[in-house]
Amino acid sequence: MSTPSHRVTFTGSNGQQLAGRLDLPATPPTAMALFAHCFTCSKDLFAAGRIAAELMAAGIGVLRFDFAGLGASEGDFEQTDFSSNQTDLLAAADWLRANHSAPQLLIGHSLGGAAVISVAGSIPEVRAVATIAAPADAAHVTTLFTDELPAIAAEGCRYVKIGDRTFPIRQAFVDDLLHHSVEERVATMRAPLLVMHSPIDNTVGVENAARLFTAARHPKSFVSLDGADHLLSRREDAVFAAQIIATWAQRYLVAEHAPLPVPAATAPVVVAETGLGTFLNHVVAGDHRWLADEPVDVGGFDAGPSPYDMLAAALGACTSMTMRMYAQRKQLALRRVTVEVRHQKRHADDCADCVDGKGALTDHFDRHLVIDGELSDADRQSLVKIADRCPVHRTLEAGSRIVTTVG
Repeated sequence: MSTPSHRVTFTGSNGQQLAGRLDLPATPPTAMALFAHCFTCSKDLFAAGRIAAELMAAGIGVLRFDFAGLGASEGDFEQTDFSSNQTDLLAAADWLRANHSAPQLLIGHSLGGAAVISVAGSIPEVRAVATIAAPADAAHVTTLFTDELPAIAAEGCRYVKIGDRTFPIRQAFVDDLLHHSVEERVATMRAPLLVMHSPIDNTVGVENAARLFTAARHPKSFVSLDGADHLLSRREDAVFAAQIIATWAQRYLVAEHAPLPVPAATAPVVVAETGLGTFLNHVVAGDHRWLADEPVDVGGFDAGPSPYDMLAAALGACTSMTMRMYAQRKQLALRRVTVEVRHQKRHADDCADCVDGKGALTDHFDRHLVIDGELSDADRQSLVKIADRCPVHRTLEAGSRIVTTVG
């Protein structure tokens, strides 16, 4: 299944071009989300990518971007502050509204969590807010460089080391942080809130989560990220957080592109259009459900196998099953069968109606067998021979008669 990711740019708070990544599901998104990264981080942090992937799998599109002066965005980090970050978020929401649809879900990591809480009331379409390791006050960021605060106050600006990088921190940046009480903003926020935090977070203590949760209105939820560090560096922690957000958010989001319902199993196989795009169809076979589609280059979403992919798969599956049944009956030491199938249209080798080598086309299936096991040459030859006797193989070779009725 294709999951397109597009690089986008839009104008930020001070006129700079901000670099973003728009992650879209294979089908039209049911809703859009906006992600704000942590202080001095970027949109490409592993946790951000994992969250976007899980939301895409749930049908939600995600815009994540670099704040001015960070990552691939233009601007001078020295001239940014928490207020400019909020304005950048509003600019991102405006871009989504103009080019796709306004974000219904805001997600923020660390200081990004404080930022999304602060702007949620200014984006009327927001229906849910999720934070990861967010501080209850923006000024909590200054704990990363507490020892440098006297020098910053005296000099007006000082380069400080945060993690393994050095950043210019102005006194104006510190003053701006002091003017923002995230705890007060969350108390007036009307959107449902999900607070996620690790009890062993050494960067932003879990007491911040308690303050945010206590101040927030209902509905609100808290999920403990047990054992995780502040950046969700371990894959399993990022995946867990992403899955929780994706599941929780769908309770509150309004589907903007809802597919038509899956049809009932009124026949052994039922195929019905989803109402999304040109080719996307529901396929129902008994208790099984999947999607059929066409590739992007012919106008589909590539959200499921094409009709000919499924036909080739039927041949491959039937071949493997037939060979396995024969091996069990003959008690052959067959470990595994792998069948590779390719389909194409070719001119018939012997065509009475062909003119100058052109004319009728015939379907050509290339079937490659990989037979693994302690088998004699005779056993292998028998297995290859039985492959040609699989029912789907015989159906394709014999041709079929299709009777159509209209209801």
